[in-house]
Amino acid sequence: MPRDVMLGASILTLIGDTELLVENYRGILEYTQECILLQGKHTRIRIEGCCLKIVYYTNEDMKIAGKITGVRYL
Repeated sequence: MPRDVMLGASILTLIGDTELLVENYRGILEYTQECILLQGKHTRIRIEGCCLKIVYYTNEDMKIAGKITGVRYL
């Protein structure tokens, strides 16, 4: 079994500065055009930028689009 699956770690794939794919997240805590805050299993993930939007989301993954200026683990 892959290590990330065993640990329940979130997987972030940043495509340039305009798309972010997030896998293995637990929930959406905050959602504005400037900030999206996600709950992972062991940490929170803060995506900052402008014109941010969630293109799609399921229980396992999501796609965020917009001008991404920062990704932080809290």
